[in-house]
Amino acid sequence: MTESYDLIVIGSGPAGYVAAERAGEAGRRVLLVEREPVLGGVCLNWGCIPTKTLLNCAKIFHYAGHGQAFGVSATPQFDFAAAQARKQKVVGQLNVGVAGLMKRAKVTVVTGQAQLVDATTVAVGDQRYSAAHILVCSGSRPSRPPIPGLDLAHVVDSTGILALERLPQSLVVIGGGVIGLEFAHFFASVGVAVTVVEMLDQIAGATDLDCARTLRQALEQHGITIHTQARVTAITAEHVAFTDRKGQDQQAAADCVLVATGRTPNVEGLGLEQVGVALERGRIVIDERCRTNVPSIWAAGDCTGKALLAHVASRQAEVVVAAMAGGPDRMRYHAVPAVIYTTPEVACVGLSEAEAKAQGRAVLTAKLPMSVSGRFLAEHDDRGLVKVVVDAQTRALIGVHMVGATCSEMIFGAAAMIESQARVDEIKQTIFPHPTVSEVIREAMFALR
Repeated sequence: MTESYDLIVIGSGPAGYVAAERAGEAGRRVLLVEREPVLGGVCLNWGCIPTKTLLNCAKIFHYAGHGQAFGVSATPQFDFAAAQARKQKVVGQLNVGVAGLMKRAKVTVVTGQAQLVDATTVAVGDQRYSAAHILVCSGSRPSRPPIPGLDLAHVVDSTGILALERLPQSLVVIGGGVIGLEFAHFFASVGVAVTVVEMLDQIAGATDLDCARTLRQALEQHGITIHTQARVTAITAEHVAFTDRKGQDQQAAADCVLVATGRTPNVEGLGLEQVGVALERGRIVIDERCRTNVPSIWAAGDCTGKALLAHVASRQAEVVVAAMAGGPDRMRYHAVPAVIYTTPEVACVGLSEAEAKAQGRAVLTAKLPMSVSGRFLAEHDDRGLVKVVVDAQTRALIGVHMVGATCSEMIFGAAAMIESQARVDEIKQTIFPHPTVSEVIREAMFALR
């Protein structure tokens, strides 16, 4: 017998559980299918939340041992087991929270592997479920590059490294993107010798060049060895072999190796091809309302490959639920904030200077050190900067890029300014609280050239 619902959601990550909650609260009958025994997806269980918990533990440890400039002297010890226990406590509490949200929204939750039977039917084991709408939120997994030695026991991905029971003596991180840099910073902060090997000419991916340079200087000052324009050739039991930017063969000792070379959308085993859902380079193709080419099937989150960020996934889910009801909501990607949770933090939204110029846009830019903020100077010894990018013709803010403590908590304001197409004069006329670090954004408006 087939059970009938208004909406079937496949996957309970930041896209899936948000869509289920919003639809359930709107009075729809919703089924949420999750293959793992816990809700929340990668973000909650093996990504955003556990990594930020560990990074904060490391930050407290670092501050405790480097407080002399602030009149504090201490000799702290880092308890990795205790940090891991805190991580599990935080994750567990949020697991319960998501389950509570589903119960409150009257969402039916089923554990198992979902398989599309047709455009309105999903099978989970021997049971079949039907709905007018199906939302695929199947997420992503760590990519596996073709490197000899990748299957050695001491080689882990971003999921496996969270399960370590002891700190390694040395860690080589393959990949200098967000995930690799955050783990590099954590382990370096607690005394592990860390080397990062990145094949591009800068770390932090497409981050604004000025911010990437500032971050690299800070991380190297923190003790992390960074090789850019370097290509890994092999992994052995003792080291990682790579060619450096000059084409010379190098080796880095590796008690543990983290492969952090990006993520791959999960699109296999769902029956997408059988029901005719269009895929492009392993990603589900969607329109601005997150609808696939099959009218009853929608997709949100990492499986779409649009922007592999939890907050993008959640916003896509909200757009889907609104669109199912005939609402005008649509996705816009021009003001998506992104954060790297190292110390210092990096937070960016909108276009970088290079991206804007590549589009043929004339721009005005301004770059100020974070130390122009009295609050920043009083509380932090870290380096930092703010860089703003403004369209020279319209004088609208189109990009904000920051390095420094608390950046992650300020970037939403810049996103709101870009989303609302705020002009320079409007931002100048906005009153910012003093003393706050956020004032640097307003000060940058007066420094535009």
